[in-house]
Amino acid sequence: MSLPRHPFASTASLEQGFADGLAALLEKHSGLGVYILVLANAAYDARLWALLAPALSARHAEHAAALTAALRHGRKLSEPDDDVLVFLKLHAIGFARLGTMENRRTGPWEVMFNPLRALRPPRISGMEFDSLQRPFDAAGFHFNKPFLAKEIFWEGKLAGRPARILYNKFPFARLHGLLAPEPLRQAPQFLAPELHGWAWDVCAQSGVPGLCLGYNSYGAGASVNHLHFQSFVQAQPLPLQHACFTHNGGDKPYPLPCRRFTDPTDAWRELDRLHRQNTPYNLVYSQACLHLVARVPQDSEKLSVQSAGYGWSEMAGAVTLFSREAFEGLSEAGFEAELAAFAP
Repeated sequence: MSLPRHPFASTASLEQGFADGLAALLEKHSGLGVYILVLANAAYDARLWALLAPALSARHAEHAAALTAALRHGRKLSEPDDDVLVFLKLHAIGFARLGTMENRRTGPWEVMFNPLRALRPPRISGMEFDSLQRPFDAAGFHFNKPFLAKEIFWEGKLAGRPARILYNKFPFARLHGLLAPEPLRQAPQFLAPELHGWAWDVCAQSGVPGLCLGYNSYGAGASVNHLHFQSFVQAQPLPLQHACFTHNGGDKPYPLPCRRFTDPTDAWRELDRLHRQNTPYNLVYSQACLHLVARVPQDSEKLSVQSAGYGWSEMAGAVTLFSREAFEGLSEAGFEAELAAFAP
């Protein structure tokens, strides 16, 4: 794979490198995991879908034939169980019925329909919350696993530190990556002041307008206990970033407490306070500021089964739904009530 010299040097290089990397993955690797990753990324972006759909359709047929033959003859499957289950669900839907992500607005909120993301296997995002910090588990899932090497989009030095960007296997944002700073340190998903400052610098130094980094603390939607941010690019501001809301200087209250910081030191003081109080939180770093939402843990009795898994995207006003009925039925007031339930 030809990797860009710098991932966030320009929008054009990021878009081209992202697309080229997905095409190369599909061409060079025949496994189910790569197929699912490329399919999910293509389904999120109509331009990627137009580029990759023919090759994806052919690969889908190959996997369907191979799995059918193996199951009919009682042969042991070589692919991971998670990937087999996801593919069997995809095959039940039918490739011809798979479509790209749909979205609409209800009031200021962005609502997306992405049934593919519903197939994502649960990791720690569905576990009970006890503490913001858990020890790194080398035996668990993390970004240094050898089988993930092929899913690396870019690695090198970024804002003065070694970093790695992997494709997100089940994306829910544009040009969505998993950004792991100093991955070989094997730090858990617990933010330290120097890496808070690093994330701030990554956005500030970026040549990509709309670049943001999302962060889920443990207990606030984090699904991998290996320190990482989620990189993505917004063509338009997230609802959380709209000028109409009081935390941005407007007069419209946000459904739950949100703070906006333009100074990284001030932001860290608040993060440190939340750490000492063991309060989960979600962050969105952008090129101008940081938005911080402190919230109840994901296992709180205040939350519905559907909203318990909400992370930085939903706290920022962009919710992904998995059924057309839910997508078409969610109202402005209904989503605001869901967000309000997260107030600590």
